[in-house]
Amino acid sequence: MTQASKVARKGNRLTKLSIDKVKNKIVQGDCIDILNSLPEKSVDVIFADPPYNMQLKDTLTRPDQSKVDGVHDAWDKFSSFSAYDEFTFRWLEAVKRVLKDSGTIWVIGSYHNIFRVGSTLQNLDYWILNDVIWRKSNPMPNFRGTRFTNAHETLIWAAKSADKGGYTFNYDAMKAMNDDTQMRSDWVLPICSGKERLKSDGKKAHATQKPESLLYRVLMSSTKPGDVVLDPFFGTGTTGAVAKRLGRNFIGIERETDYIKVAQERISKVEKLDDEALGFTESKRAQPRVPFGSLVERGMIEPGETLYDSNKKFAARVRTDGSLITDKAKGSIHQIGAQVQGAQACNGWTFWHVEKKGELMPIDIFRQQVRAEMH
Repeated sequence: MTQASKVARKGNRLTKLSIDKVKNKIVQGDCIDILNSLPEKSVDVIFADPPYNMQLKDTLTRPDQSKVDGVHDAWDKFSSFSAYDEFTFRWLEAVKRVLKDSGTIWVIGSYHNIFRVGSTLQNLDYWILNDVIWRKSNPMPNFRGTRFTNAHETLIWAAKSADKGGYTFNYDAMKAMNDDTQMRSDWVLPICSGKERLKSDGKKAHATQKPESLLYRVLMSSTKPGDVVLDPFFGTGTTGAVAKRLGRNFIGIERETDYIKVAQERISKVEKLDDEALGFTESKRAQPRVPFGSLVERGMIEPGETLYDSNKKFAARVRTDGSLITDKAKGSIHQIGAQVQGAQACNGWTFWHVEKKGELMPIDIFRQQVRAEMH
């Protein structure tokens, strides 16, 4: 069961919080205070949907004169751009402290705020990896006809700094989700509507609720099962609901009691997927390195055996140390694969085959067997 707790104060000092104490819970209070109470370098990924500072002045109406339910909440109002910039700097600075060196941050916004947020990210030395365009398949029209329909929002995905590598990007999983085509940075997804739109007393529970499909893609692309995902503007809990389903841990920070109640009820109904369903296509770069020589020493491929390309046009013999030799050269499976083709480079694992029981088999099959044992 998801729980909410308030950050306690002792005089002017915040009580320090352990990650285990707040994991899979909603912590109520000011996000900057709570972030400053968490341990340094303790969170894998941040997803932030901060106030947009939308600067709405007039009531917006449809052609039939009915009112459009826009964002008029107090939490979205700032006295000036400079006040918004100061707030943005403070929470991004606090987030950077709790983010692991290998962690990343996602921030979503509209034209009202995303350029100011992006500037602050760079001023704090975050390293921008992508700006992703969420193109809404069913956007709200521009009822006044005075400008283009606002049909997209922007997500900035950033690493902690330019020299902080090792972050998670599940490239092959994204490719699998996209019918074996490289996933692009323009995502066509619907806005939150219908049964997914949470209601309270017949009205929207939250003015800017994000669709679960958006968070699904964010978390699938940049997290692994068991990772800790922190959302400093938790709202009605979309991040927590998707994280729980996908076997990730979440930390939600939220100030408003009404939102917390809705989020608690929502997340309590979510069932985590079983271990088999949670499996996904791992990035080849993330898989353990297996030298070709280890296949030779295990006896999976014998010294003296001949390797062929898939058409048996080229051949090379295996030596005791896992290198290959032809009548013209000797070297690794990659070097000899390139040499026989007259190519600059070659992936020897996919190029070379070995004949077993009269059938050519890619040597990569044996590498995958070793990797399975290592897992």
